[in-house]
Amino acid sequence: MSKLSEKIKNNSLEILSSLNNNKKTFLVVVILALVFMFTLCWITFFATVRGPEQVMVPNVEGKELTTALLELQAKELYPKIQLKYTDNPDDAGKILNQNPEGGSIVKAGRRVNLTVSRGVILDHVENYIGQNYDDVKINLQTMFTGSSRPLIVLAEPSYKSDQSEAGTILAQDPPEGTIISNPVTVKLIVSKGAEYENTRVPAIVGFDFQKLISTISSSRLVFDFTAHIAENGENEGTVTSQETASGEYVPNYSRISAEIALPKKQSDDEVMGLFTAQLPEYPYAVEMTLESSKNGVKQTLITLRHKGGNVTIPYIAEKDSELILSIAGRSVARQTVD
Repeated sequence: MSKLSEKIKNNSLEILSSLNNNKKTFLVVVILALVFMFTLCWITFFATVRGPEQVMVPNVEGKELTTALLELQAKELYPKIQLKYTDNPDDAGKILNQNPEGGSIVKAGRRVNLTVSRGVILDHVENYIGQNYDDVKINLQTMFTGSSRPLIVLAEPSYKSDQSEAGTILAQDPPEGTIISNPVTVKLIVSKGAEYENTRVPAIVGFDFQKLISTISSSRLVFDFTAHIAENGENEGTVTSQETASGEYVPNYSRISAEIALPKKQSDDEVMGLFTAQLPEYPYAVEMTLESSKNGVKQTLITLRHKGGNVTIPYIAEKDSELILSIAGRSVARQTVD
């Protein structure tokens, strides 16, 4: 037993002596092992997080949406779709343009913007009978805003006396439901109101501005006003004379001349005046609105019906405000209050 113990002791001493003699070699081996392990980890890490491969974007313009999606999917590209109306009904469901362009080299996984046609806004002629001509005209202009080739164009309408309100569409050609494959010109017959309806001329002499404005807004007459500075004996801001005798019956929207007297000195805040504008002659009386605008705040002064041409409207408005005359929501004349 003692011999075995002695032998183990001697072997241990030999191993320790050997390690002590080869210390440098041992350290070199350890360092090389560490370097090898670090290099292996570095290669493994970058192999794992390597970026997506680069691919060529396919050219899908003019192709059906389903075909384009399959081609992008094959390249591991993802679509971002925007819809847009076009003038050609045959474009419906096709790719109008793409970004990036076909042939570009990008990384897999990138988004490709596709603009896809929704087809035409309208594929048939609607029913316009019974609607107001101005409303239909504005709706179509709005619908085809930005379109190089509107699918529906309104021809200059024909006007006809009728019991329906002036401006009402009585007939159309082509009829409702006509399929639109190319731009269509729609011909309309529009009411100009009853031909023989008459209106009684009111007695407006002596009316102040407020009462005068109220009368104008509800009247079926067109008043042509002139103005002068109030003379001695005249009440400022009133009607001093009218051409046609009160009580007389005249055809609807006949022109009635009248004179108003303006104040010799206006107040510091409000101004009494006469808005004037020269507009095209309309075949029937259209609705007009006069508004005042100051510091972004608008106020409606009067709404009336007028046949165009020479337009004169009395007003009371804030000093330095802007007066805006509009027809069917569209500004046709402006004037500054000073």
